[in-house]
This record gives sequence, structure tokens and C-alpha cells, in this order.
Amino acid sequence: MASLSQGLRNNRISVESLSKSPILCPFEKVFPSQLNRDDAFYMRLAYNAAIDAYNQNEVPVGAVITHHGEVIATSHNQVELTGDATAHAEILAITQATRKCQDWRLNECTLFVTKEPCPMCSGASVMARLGRVVYSVADKKMGFLGGALDISKVQSLNHQLEITGGVLEEDCKELLAHFFSIKRT
Repeated sequence: MASLSQGLRNNRISVESLSKSPILCPFEKVFPSQLNRDDAFYMRLAYNAAIDAYNQNEVPVGAVITHHGEVIATSHNQVELTGDATAHAEILAITQATRKCQDWRLNECTLFVTKEPCPMCSGASVMARLGRVVYSVADKKMGFLGGALDISKVQSLNHQLEITGGVLEEDCKELLAHFFSIKRT
């Protein structure tokens, strides 16, 4: 047991997180047509990633990054799994995308995420020079692309994001609401 505990500490996974059983998401993944690759198409892919998060007892937020219409990164929240407060879907996807592009500047990339990015993820989007961020559900408490604050309104930043909100909002809102209602009971 001592070696297991040591191994868990080294991998930043706690015994508590292993004992938490995954919860089964009652929502089905969606399979959008490849013929119409619009914002809703990519958001449905992010929604599928959010369902993966839900099934792993994580806040169901999914993210997809595209480069000229090609998906180069897909992730979901992994905060509970890793015990790392920075393991948000957006941060993990940005890391994947920078590796794929072999450049930290993602000017020609678009981030699709199922919930408005928090201060950390909004800041990372600016720092990574993402060209565009598309989100589903606005977050009035922690969203920093128009919800609680709008980082895009800060004129002194050396990069400005193009922002689109509300894509596939009802589906993503329902997924988040259901997850938190289960957590409260």
C-alpha cells in the first residue's frame, strides 16, 4: 500500500479520486454530419467531450480547437482526475494544439468550448493568441469573455480575441444543469 500511495502522490492522483465512482451521463453523444462544418458542428464535438467529462465525475466542459477547419485538439475537464486546478478543458486543448502546430501562437485557430471560459482560460486564450473563441453557455459568475467580465474589452492587451457566444447553448446548459443537480442531491 505504501508504494501505491507513493505512486499516487507522484502522479498527482489521490486515493480519494480513485474511490469516487464515475457517474453515468444520461445524455447521448451526438454525431453531426461532416457535410456542414459550421460552429454548431464543432460545438457538438466539444459537447461529446463534455459528456466524457461527466462520465468521469468531472464538471462537464469540453473543448475542441480547429485550424482551418481541421480538429487539432480535443479535451475535457480533468481537475478531479489530476488534482490540478489548471486542468481545465481549454488549457489542456491549448497545450495539445500548440504541440500539434509546433508553435505557441494559435492565431489561425478557433477554440470551441461548452461553457464560457473562466479568468484563467480566457487569459490563456489571449496568451496563446487564439484567433477566435466560440462558447455555448455564458457564465455570469466566472466567465471572462462577457459574463462576469470581458477580457476582450481591455484595450491595452497585445492581442484581441474574436468571440462568439450561445452556440448550442440549450444542450450544453441542460448537460451542466443536470450534472450539478445530481451533485447537490
